[in-house]
Amino acid sequence: MRTSHVIVVGAGIAGLVAAVRLAIRGIEVTVLERADGPGGKLREIRIGDAAIDSGPTVFTMRWVFERIFREAGARLSDHLTLRPLDILARHAWDDQDYLDLFADIDRSADAIGRFAGSADAREYRAFCDQAKTIYETLEETFIDAPRPTNPVTLAHRVGMANLSGLFAIKPFSTMWRALRQHFRDDRLRQLFGRYATYCGSSPYEAPATLMLVAHVEQSGVWRIEGGMFRLAKALEALGRRHGVTFRYGTEAREIIAARNSIAAVETRTGERIEADAIVVNADAAAVASGLFGQNAGNAVPPVHHAPRSLSAVTWSMVAETDGFPLAHHSVFFSGDYKAEFDDVLRHKRLPRSPTVYVCAQDRGASAGADARTAERLFFLVNAPPSGDAGNPNTAEVEQCEERTFAQLERCGLRIRRHPERTVVTTPTDFEGLFPATGGALYGQASHGWQASFRRPGCRTKIPGLYLAGGSTHPGPGIPMAALSGWLASESLMTDTALRRPSVGMAISGGISTR
Repeated sequence: MRTSHVIVVGAGIAGLVAAVRLAIRGIEVTVLERADGPGGKLREIRIGDAAIDSGPTVFTMRWVFERIFREAGARLSDHLTLRPLDILARHAWDDQDYLDLFADIDRSADAIGRFAGSADAREYRAFCDQAKTIYETLEETFIDAPRPTNPVTLAHRVGMANLSGLFAIKPFSTMWRALRQHFRDDRLRQLFGRYATYCGSSPYEAPATLMLVAHVEQSGVWRIEGGMFRLAKALEALGRRHGVTFRYGTEAREIIAARNSIAAVETRTGERIEADAIVVNADAAAVASGLFGQNAGNAVPPVHHAPRSLSAVTWSMVAETDGFPLAHHSVFFSGDYKAEFDDVLRHKRLPRSPTVYVCAQDRGASAGADARTAERLFFLVNAPPSGDAGNPNTAEVEQCEERTFAQLERCGLRIRRHPERTVVTTPTDFEGLFPATGGALYGQASHGWQASFRRPGCRTKIPGLYLAGGSTHPGPGIPMAALSGWLASESLMTDTALRRPSVGMAISGGISTR
């Protein structure tokens, strides 16, 4: 039986991708979103006339989106203007010294040599080689494929001929331990260990496999003209072009199944919308907790046994800066990295010595050292995922703010802040935006070698009900969320015999960087 109407619950990146892919197959698609517009975690906060990216700010793996647009008969470059970043990120410590990583490995190695010595420069090249090996081993077998159920399944996909590559991904070593083997300078361990936080995890507990993030960034980081939110709007426009119906301000209250198959969605207002299949672009914890009804909750593996990923406290503002020469992406590191993660994940409190990420949205493809009268800025520090318990409270957030901007000033960055031009977002606010998460921004933490096999796949126990988003396989981040939407739509079409031989739909190798 062919599917005639699909409901996508949630207009985050994964939901938008799933909707587009289903619509171009001639399926009637309705997207229900409780917010007033698309994007999900890809938030844009407006302060006066300024629109500030206040969610994910790093755009990588552009080939994922080129493939999506190409399949829909469009070109990504016709919808978005992408500027490659020469400086991937600028990294600073209390001594007011800083280190740039460049899109060019040779330039980065030279910079590391001047910063930490020739031995660490050589190790950086070895680190890049290993990160590339990890990525290429997992690209077609894990990242761009349905979730493997266990290590045996993954080994089977990798194949006996490439078992050396399987061992090279270092699943049983922590990221921090692997970095200690590469770098003598503790600051470099901090720098590359931070890649674990891209998955909301601690480098002291995450597997060394996450070193692959370094290769992803080395393959290109881009700035989207007009801000990251333009990506969500471009996908929405692509969906409308192919007939997708978007209903904003419409909250799904219950997913209804009849005779063990999908039947309808009931909205908060009591409206019943019939459907042949449903893709839920929400945190898997929200579905498992019964937020969409008990039937749907029972169809998803429980996630309470898995540790939540990091949350955050963020500040979106328009302000003047001087002193430190901000790049588009800058990171100001804590003086005690281990204590920072102990505070957040073990003691469930805001870090006493935070690492601060800053996105200077108006800075160009290269670093901007010029003085500015006012610019759009986004600041982020890690926080415990306990927003559903009212933690942290207002006084603790205010204290964190003092520590955060004192840390920036120690690194040489002075900011003239204006309370009326600042929006603060806490774990409690993120819990309100993304219920049943405690404010965790990346689903479950990637701690331990089994974490990747615990993350839910797109299929559920109810035929016709699928999951998509950063809390599902292959994981968090804009391109990974897009791939989860791709996999959900692919699975739906496979299960309902909607694949068309005349359309190029093979996933394997589709995001190759080679």
